[in-house]
Amino acid sequence: MTDLMDMPAIAECSVAGCSYNDHSHCHAAAITVGGTSGDAQCTTFIPLTVKGGLDKVLSHVGACQRPECAHNSHLECTAESIRVGGGHDLADCLTFAPR
Repeated sequence: MTDLMDMPAIAECSVAGCSYNDHSHCHAAAITVGGTSGDAQCTTFIPLTVKGGLDKVLSHVGACQRPECAHNSHLECTAESIRVGGGHDLADCLTFAPR
């Protein structure tokens, strides 16, 4: 298991409708990237009707369920940092790169 500080940071989140997003900064301690083949969805997305997250936090990628991503190694992300934003779904990992 990777130490929290070794996990890639979430450099930016442009999903305005997520309860963890505050001025393009994710306030979840860690997110999970899931989805289907060819689609790297942020499965931690929660609509604004529910308040979530910590007051001050540097968010990280806790798990990546996209085995076909070039940054995935044993279900952990190896990218230096990631960006989350609108793609195929409302909240996608925009750093996803197919092998």
